[in-house]
Amino acid sequence: MNAARRNALLALGLALLAAPAVAPAAEGPGRPNVLFLFSDDHRADAIGALGGAGVRTPNLDALARRGTILARAYCNGSMQGAVCVPSRAMLLTGRGLFRADEKMSEPGSTWPEAFAEAGYDTFATGKWHNGPGSLRRSFRRAEAVFLGGMGDPYALPLRERLPDGTLGPARPGGRHSVEAFADAAARFLRGRRDQDAPFLCYVAFNAPHDPRVAPAEYRGRYRDEDVALPANFLPEHPFDNGEMDIRDEKLAPRPRTPEVVRRHLADYFAAIEHLDAQVGRILDALRDAGRLDDTIVAFAGDHGLAIGSHGLLGKQNLYEHSMRAPAILAGPGVPAGRRVDALAYLHDLFPTLGELAGVPGPAGSEGLSLVPVFEGRTPSRRDDVLTAYRDVQRAICERRWKLIAYPRIGKVQLFDLEADPDELRDLSTDPACAAERERLLDLLRRRRVEAGDPTAGEAPPPR
Repeated sequence: MNAARRNALLALGLALLAAPAVAPAAEGPGRPNVLFLFSDDHRADAIGALGGAGVRTPNLDALARRGTILARAYCNGSMQGAVCVPSRAMLLTGRGLFRADEKMSEPGSTWPEAFAEAGYDTFATGKWHNGPGSLRRSFRRAEAVFLGGMGDPYALPLRERLPDGTLGPARPGGRHSVEAFADAAARFLRGRRDQDAPFLCYVAFNAPHDPRVAPAEYRGRYRDEDVALPANFLPEHPFDNGEMDIRDEKLAPRPRTPEVVRRHLADYFAAIEHLDAQVGRILDALRDAGRLDDTIVAFAGDHGLAIGSHGLLGKQNLYEHSMRAPAILAGPGVPAGRRVDALAYLHDLFPTLGELAGVPGPAGSEGLSLVPVFEGRTPSRRDDVLTAYRDVQRAICERRWKLIAYPRIGKVQLFDLEADPDELRDLSTDPACAAERERLLDLLRRRRVEAGDPTAGEAPPPR
């Protein structure tokens, strides 16, 4: 071997060693399948592998070990109290909060429609909170679908998509809804053993959303008195944030007591462990069908939840515990055993899956693929993320600094997330941080205009 060839091979070997361990995404006839698992009201820290010391999630932990954790994935926010409605619309269309149609009424506007157009067999089960019309268009097959937001998990009315595209009559689920959704997904996946066409299987759980009624065997594993309070637990929020009397905040009396919050957390963790067991059943079905190695598995929550943090219970706020959500990807094209801190929106997930699967997105999708992050070409696709809640809260978040504005009362909060990840020390009145506060206020104004925020031009009252 001559010296030039030897040096070229050596350089190639060093480059391969330096690159992230990314399994190749298949092309052409071998395009990867996609299994998307979506949870409801799920804090980013309520998975063992993501820092949740008080909850047991062995199946999600195993998924994280063979994939990549997205540690800074955010819901863009909501213009109504049911944050899950716009969150799902954003996820499925790739559009941001102020451009997403919550009913996804425009034909061809969803990523599942794009996958179907590209030859994928599309299937859905679980919670669908965006109207039956978009469900019928987005998925060619559907089973055990709950058209609603919440309810007794043992008594939810479930429907199927019939061959003519209509939805059949509602029927009792017959068992816990999370298990019924897992049953439907497992049946679909086992039926793919000898099928050539790639598939997109979307499983939208309604847990750990309240009412949190886990089977007794799971609730019995969490004693209220053993559950640790969140580090940012407060009996009451220090001021009226504009949404203090919504249903979520009335699930427990104020001031919040440690005993009541521990009980809520024990219910929450039991629901999550039960959810994790159903994730394990679905992944077992995928393995039994021989499709584990050629399937990209995505797990995410639609947003987080306060459940005692900052004296709040719900998700109608812009703190990290409510806008950050868990996100894990594993499979072809995704590095194994990695955790990345790239700032991302949840509506960046389907653009990422689309690039890995070779599927062009629907018109209007504005999410950014994270494949360049996986491949090590950039640390992040975004320098900052904007979050919003109704017309009462706006926030801008960078890797280190975060500013929350309450325009109706002329108040801001400023947090250094590196030094204070629990957002306990408001630095907005610290003279040493005045320049950061003004810089972030200006950045927030610009991002609101760019995002199409209809209230961007309104002047807040004097501070």
